[in-house]
Amino acid sequence: MEKNFAFLGWTNGQICRFWHWIDFAKNFSFKKFFAGILAFFELFNAAAFKTPVHPYGQKIDLTDYKLVFSDEFDGDALNTDVWYTRGNGARRSGYNAASQIKQENGNLIITGEYLEDGTYGAGWYAGAIALKQKYTRGYFEIKCICNDSKDFWSAFWLQGNHPYDHVLSDGGKGSAEIDIFEAFGNDKLLKNKRNMFDHTVWCNGFDDDVEHLDKCSFSGIGDDIFHKYNTIGLEWTEDEYIFYVNGVETGRTSFGKGTSTDEEELIVSLEIPESGITLDKSEKTEFIVDYVKVWQK
Repeated sequence: MEKNFAFLGWTNGQICRFWHWIDFAKNFSFKKFFAGILAFFELFNAAAFKTPVHPYGQKIDLTDYKLVFSDEFDGDALNTDVWYTRGNGARRSGYNAASQIKQENGNLIITGEYLEDGTYGAGWYAGAIALKQKYTRGYFEIKCICNDSKDFWSAFWLQGNHPYDHVLSDGGKGSAEIDIFEAFGNDKLLKNKRNMFDHTVWCNGFDDDVEHLDKCSFSGIGDDIFHKYNTIGLEWTEDEYIFYVNGVETGRTSFGKGTSTDEEELIVSLEIPESGITLDKSEKTEFIVDYVKVWQK
């Protein structure tokens, strides 16, 4: 599709990880050989069937970066000097509301639930927050436990000013939506599919189709993501987007016409599905966040 995709649809990062595992010339071993074989089949399946991969790549190196934002959600209320509640009101098959967002025991908690007397009437509710400060490039990381529900899903993402406009997005170079992660998989049968983080870059104007968005998507495997804290990060450079799970690369891409040059909004959200919520109205689901941090060069 683009120079960042090689044979079999592998990203450059996936190819590098495969050769990293089977680097016979430097240090052959049977253990590494069989690990390389497993990596090959995992990467082949990722390309052919969109299955997730274990983080095999480089570890994040923040040597040249400076921490420019950190919120560990201490205290009993959201810091509204830096955050605002986003998209309040109707949202797909429910509503976003500030009432669904709280801080407790050093965590941000966004709750999905059915409310008879909610702010906007009876219905399903969730919430989202976004930083008032916008960013262009850097390393963005969240530490969280994803919500345990097959309907609602947890998300950490960046949104530019015009990612869906065919002209202004300009194939992602002018503006993009970068889903650092979305967690959909807890109703899947396979363990790896349950524990996967989806990484996606959305834009418009990469091809001649005005109506449909262009995207690049792949997945990384976390550690029991609905019950344990995991860290998920994005390194956004002038040349590419590099995604990390627990500090190790899961994939990279320069999809589209290049990485965004737009100032983008950083968002933490519990997303409401379009329709078909299967939860009992007495049930709740929670997205628990330990911290959000941003580094820049």
